[in-house]
Amino acid sequence: MTDPHPAPATSAMPPAALANAPGYQARRLYQAYLAIWVRAVDPTLTGPQFAVLTTVDSAPGHDQSSMASAVALDTSTMADIARRLERRGLLERRTAADDGRRKLLYLTSEGERVLREANDRARALDERLLESYPPGDERAELLRQLTALADHWEKLSED
Repeated sequence: MTDPHPAPATSAMPPAALANAPGYQARRLYQAYLAIWVRAVDPTLTGPQFAVLTTVDSAPGHDQSSMASAVALDTSTMADIARRLERRGLLERRTAADDGRRKLLYLTSEGERVLREANDRARALDERLLESYPPGDERAELLRQLTALADHWEKLSED
């Protein structure tokens, strides 16, 4: 027997309650970003791992806990990422002389190489992602608004 009300051939649209929800749109952005990252930047180096490598490169020898806040990770996730990067030979964790619990982070030469290559591809991806916003004031304003929104949401999450 044939269904008297067949589903339309087009894909379903999200209901207005979702389409108007900032969290839903943020999740869509993040999902799309992850999919593009894997293809355009690196299939094995995750965005958080890239952020850790970038931050360690800019401040070698800082401790794991302070680096966690710099890359918006909780300390247990940061520790897990640092261990994974260390196992891959990209990062070195050294115990602080004054406190055996503190781990100081440094890139290895392989970590520097991987970061350089991934960084070039990540910057090219950034250009693709923002191509509808010409370089200059409009793009800077978009990034300012995204940063302000992220700062606000992070503050709300701490309450």
